[in-house]
Amino acid sequence: MENHIFTVSELNNLVKAVLDSIPELNNIYLRGEISNYKLYPSGHHYFTLKDAEGAIRCVMFKGQALRLRFRPENGMKVIAMGRVSVYPRDGAYQLYCEALSPDGVGDLHVAFEQLKDKLWKEGLFEESRKKPLPKYPETIAIITSSAGAAVHDMIRILRRRYPLAKVKLLPVRVQGVEAPPEIVGALRYANRHKVADVIITGRGGGSIEDLWAFNDERVARAIYDSEIPVISAVGHEPDVTIADFVADVRAATPSHAAELAAPDQAELLERLQSQRLHMARSQSKRLELLRRRLSDLSRKRVLTDPMAVIQDKRLLLDHVQKELCHAALGRLAEPKRQVSALAASLDALSPLKVLGRGFALVTNKEGAPLRRVEDVPVGSQVTARLSDGQLICRVEETIAEEEPS
Repeated sequence: MENHIFTVSELNNLVKAVLDSIPELNNIYLRGEISNYKLYPSGHHYFTLKDAEGAIRCVMFKGQALRLRFRPENGMKVIAMGRVSVYPRDGAYQLYCEALSPDGVGDLHVAFEQLKDKLWKEGLFEESRKKPLPKYPETIAIITSSAGAAVHDMIRILRRRYPLAKVKLLPVRVQGVEAPPEIVGALRYANRHKVADVIITGRGGGSIEDLWAFNDERVARAIYDSEIPVISAVGHEPDVTIADFVADVRAATPSHAAELAAPDQAELLERLQSQRLHMARSQSKRLELLRRRLSDLSRKRVLTDPMAVIQDKRLLLDHVQKELCHAALGRLAEPKRQVSALAASLDALSPLKVLGRGFALVTNKEGAPLRRVEDVPVGSQVTARLSDGQLICRVEETIAEEEPS
């Protein structure tokens, strides 16, 4: 019998048909570690699943990959479910993965930790960016399901604690694939139209699947972008979601969120009463101090005898006047003495004093004093001034004297 010669394509298709005909290989579960993980622009995921002794190539097409609730990473231990077949073009058998889950840990838990780590690195959890809640909000918006018990509890508590505030309900779905875009839309609407001073968003308790809408990255970023302070109120005390980390304030329960959003009117009334009593005591004390001051002032001399102050000032004025006069006389005494001394000196040097001792002042006709004999010609008229009058003289003769050598 002549042997049949196969082409490579025929052989690959034959092997593929054999593998596809084995039921155990059409729905098989594999445990291993991811390596060489790649995400292509087409949306298909390619990776290798390996253990200590072997490895198998795997592919997860875009349709199945969209159902993943976590991001596969190299080194992650997983359980893959799919079918084993051959890709005829390459002749290599591989696992066509239809589902993938972390080994030993739920995929939602892994997705939660991955998103938490990502947003933390981006700074969405920073305390410095969290906004304070208003002390006395005028309007409070609640973004939650209108059919749940949580919304009725919050409205009841808000009406009891602070009936002055308006409560606006923005109803959304809080569970299922439609919930995240509805919550995001409500948050953006509230900010765009400034519908409230503070926002409460959340729901009652449930499983991690029930609360998953508040672990959605879109919801987290919408809370982060909100200009209005946001209180996250998801589940019960042990429940923690990504929304709790991003929100400005985290409430343990929806009821607790209502208590955080608004003050208690009973406490406010008690505080106002305390302040009223404090103000009354303060004013009474102040009035008593003013009465004492008025009583003290009424006994002052300036009020009992107003003219006494004027008399005291008048005596002070007389005293000051005397002091000023004494000081002025003291300052004038020395200049007066100096003037007298100078006057005496001038008087001693006066030509009239010289004339009084028998001397005469001789001047020519022009009144110029004559000092030398040669300045007076014989026959000229001169005037001799004595201490008690003048003499009109004519020069008969001049006699010059020799100057001492």
